[in-house]
Amino acid sequence: MQAQTEQQIIRTEYSDVMRKSYIDYAMSVIVARALPDARDGLKPVQRRTLYDMYELGIRYDRPHRKCARIVGDTMGKYHPHGDSSIYESLVVMAQDFKKGAILVDGHGNFGSIEGDGAAAMRYTEARLAKIAQEEFLKDLDKNVVDFVPNFDETEKEPEVLPVRIPNLLVNGAEGIAVGMATSIPTHNLGEVIDAVKAYIKNEDISTRGLMKYIKGPDFPTGGIVVNQDDLLSIYETGAGKVKIRGKVETEDVGNGKQRLVISEIPYTMIGSGIARFLNDVADLVEQRKTNDIVDISNQSSKEGIRIVLELKRGADIKNLTNMLYKKTRLEDTFGVNMLAVADGRPETMGLKRIIEHHVNFQFDIATRKYNTLLTKEKEKKEVQEGLIKACNVIDLIIEILRGSRNIEDARNCLIHGITDNINFKSSISKKMAAMLRFTERQASAILEMRLYRLIGLEIEALMKEHEETVKNINTYEDILENYDSMANVILEDLEKCKKEYKVPRKTLIENAEEAVFEESKIEEQDTAVLIDRFGYAKCIDMPTYERNKEAADSENKEVIFVKNTGKICLFTADGKMHQIKVLDMPMGKFRDKGVPIDNISNYDSSKEEAVYFCDQEQLGVAKLLFATKLGMMKKVEGNEFIVSKRTSIATKLNDGDALLTIRVLEENANVVLQTKNGYFLRFRADEVTEKKKGAVGIRCVKLQKKDEVEQVYMFEDGKEMKIPYKDRELSLNHLKLAKRDTVGTKPR
Repeated sequence: MQAQTEQQIIRTEYSDVMRKSYIDYAMSVIVARALPDARDGLKPVQRRTLYDMYELGIRYDRPHRKCARIVGDTMGKYHPHGDSSIYESLVVMAQDFKKGAILVDGHGNFGSIEGDGAAAMRYTEARLAKIAQEEFLKDLDKNVVDFVPNFDETEKEPEVLPVRIPNLLVNGAEGIAVGMATSIPTHNLGEVIDAVKAYIKNEDISTRGLMKYIKGPDFPTGGIVVNQDDLLSIYETGAGKVKIRGKVETEDVGNGKQRLVISEIPYTMIGSGIARFLNDVADLVEQRKTNDIVDISNQSSKEGIRIVLELKRGADIKNLTNMLYKKTRLEDTFGVNMLAVADGRPETMGLKRIIEHHVNFQFDIATRKYNTLLTKEKEKKEVQEGLIKACNVIDLIIEILRGSRNIEDARNCLIHGITDNINFKSSISKKMAAMLRFTERQASAILEMRLYRLIGLEIEALMKEHEETVKNINTYEDILENYDSMANVILEDLEKCKKEYKVPRKTLIENAEEAVFEESKIEEQDTAVLIDRFGYAKCIDMPTYERNKEAADSENKEVIFVKNTGKICLFTADGKMHQIKVLDMPMGKFRDKGVPIDNISNYDSSKEEAVYFCDQEQLGVAKLLFATKLGMMKKVEGNEFIVSKRTSIATKLNDGDALLTIRVLEENANVVLQTKNGYFLRFRADEVTEKKKGAVGIRCVKLQKKDEVEQVYMFEDGKEMKIPYKDRELSLNHLKLAKRDTVGTKPR
């Protein structure tokens, strides 16, 4: 008979379950994935990768190993969240243009500052950098940090690495968690160490006092921080915005010409930002915002960034530089949010708070380290004292060993003085043996001692070793008992680290004036905008149009005459109006391809159908006639469409309706509506009511079922207008003049 299992149904509010589950998920992402720990400045994936490399023996003084080996071992033992996150973390820790101090020594293609990705992990190799091995992973065997079970409890991993430098500041951090994100800039290692030393010597030091040592962020890409006065507030609150600029230099090329060379870029331009910057500069030239740039080239290499802008003779260098700062990402903002996991929970910390956490962690590490060392030295002292004592009565010990039947009898005699099962040569030896009281550790050392230790020089070495052990015990006890002694040890370690790994500051810190520039005035001229059937637009001057008039009119869907400083209005079937600046279109030759309208406006050709194009300037003196597929019409004053928005509402539509056409209203005009089923209705345009652009309009034709307006024609009284109709020409003037909102007639 199958055993019945007890089941308990718990009744609870669904929202409570969801709330608890979401909070659990959020905290898991925050603490275990996305945010760094304030103590070692590392995310879990970074910490596990470094520890795995250490365990695999991939040290800085040993050969590189395949990254696939490292990633696979890390994923199998410590981080079961996919290989891509582990390899990406490994790559970033090896990129000197992203980190203040690289922790991984990469061998192979690990990407570039211009956004090139790293090669696949099966091709690249890596090993620990020296600073990672010496300052991040040292003393793990001395119980300096807690070890916790891994995900399947088959391995142990450190809860945090015993990092000796404030890595959270030196290497910064970026991460997006659930409901929060961290963004910490990198800093100069030497400056940060000096600030930590200052804090250890004076815990009451202010943030302003710490900033005497830490001038500000020090980005690997260099650049210039231009809002120095804002840094104090940022470092006190842990949040704010740092403005950074690229470094621009001027070079003479002879013949009165100069060039601008960008040798350092903002940290935020790493990756695709460089290509975007080059495109932005090219756009400034195409849009005729500046005429000073003749050519632009990216000459960057492994030696560093070098973007060259060739200038024409007599160019205004200062105005052009300010334009680049204002119009491109050569000046950018780095949003600072110094958020990290402190004491098991996320916390936004100022500069002093981060250093305080680091220093407390260093004292905790030092305490655990020297407690471990002290315990080992005391054990060593105990053994040494036992061996020294044994050397003084070595004859007796030899007699005990020779008279014992087994090792347990000898051990009991050495520890407890039990002589019952031992044969002695004399009663005196037996009495002396009964007085022995070695400890268990001492007895084991005596029983394992080799005879060569009885040589005189060996005994002297043992005595010296004992003296050294006693000295070490006194030193360790002093460090553990006195704050100043421990502080001095930490300070000495920091000074050694600074001497070994410090580098010159790369980022300049200053207060700079706001970039102000004058846009070059554009000479106003008449132009023709050509839009082909594929939606590509281009602008040509009028002489070019006149020379190619026949081809321009036949090959293009729209030809609009407009000033080069003006705008084109594009009306769509869904009742919207998009505005396009003529300056956004490339001014070129007649056979140039042009640019898609979608790229220079909010218009989306895949979703919207263009109905009407016109020059915005003409709208001010025109009256427009709107007609929809369901026969709704209205007149609207053109100046209602002279607005500043790039996209606005052109007309209101009923459900299922669409704007069919727009016409500029002419005097004494006749309107003819042609329906899909072949009905024609002619009436005077005066019968169409004038309304605002937000109105629907009035019905101008009665449509049969499943019929709709297909074409709208307009002509003046007395002018003949013919259209092709059923393999013949139909003269619209001969249609009977009727009233609006009637059915119309079918021509024979």
